[in-house]
Amino acid sequence: MSFTGSSMASSAAKRTFEFGRTHVVRPKGKHQATVVWLHGLGDNGSSWSQLLETLPLPNIKWICPTAPTQSISLFGGFPSTAWFDVADLTEDSPSDMEGLDASAAHVANLLSTEPSDIKLGIGGFSMGSATALYSATCAVEGKFGNGNAYPVNLSAVVGLSGWLPMARSLKNKVEGSEEGVARAASLPLLLCHGKVDDVVQYNHGAKSSEVLSSTGFQKLTFKTYDRLGHYTIPEEMDDVCSWLKTHLALDGSDS
Repeated sequence: MSFTGSSMASSAAKRTFEFGRTHVVRPKGKHQATVVWLHGLGDNGSSWSQLLETLPLPNIKWICPTAPTQSISLFGGFPSTAWFDVADLTEDSPSDMEGLDASAAHVANLLSTEPSDIKLGIGGFSMGSATALYSATCAVEGKFGNGNAYPVNLSAVVGLSGWLPMARSLKNKVEGSEEGVARAASLPLLLCHGKVDDVVQYNHGAKSSEVLSSTGFQKLTFKTYDRLGHYTIPEEMDDVCSWLKTHLALDGSDS
């Protein structure tokens, strides 16, 4: 999705966002990192927490929130759990900045209470990936789209089968700040996308990767999977585990 001017909800009254249940997977070993993981449209935090609990990453605490239930333009106004409203899954669809800011702030608040020596990350699938990438751009810029300060320092961001919201406005925001340029250059990003994804098209994900790279995200890795659709597979999760171990400098200690 790309920024096309104003937020989708700019003409509407200020919305309220009631987030659902948050599921936490405690680290089985020494706690070295905390990652908030965001589900896709219509899902909830429970399903991903069950998968993340099985990963060989004993030093990570996983926080899996559930998005608010809200009216979704893509579904003709039918309500669904969603991190923000979405009209369609193309580059030219307008972005719901109010919803994005609310969800990114919720994620940042979840991370803000973690101990100071713990590395912080955000990951997600599909719409959750879009929210994670939007959070990355807010962290780099130092503020949310509404101007409020972004309160935490991120060490890693992962996006599976997703896209970059507000893409067209990103370059001007980052390049207008020396601090933003430095933060973009140092923040590790992992993007993964299946080449036969029939929900969020592969080209959409690839274009998002290109925009981030051209904006100065020098530590970006874009991995592709020839026969992967809009879901995850063990090969992809193995890549996520290896990448997180490296970029969060996890030592694998169980004590």
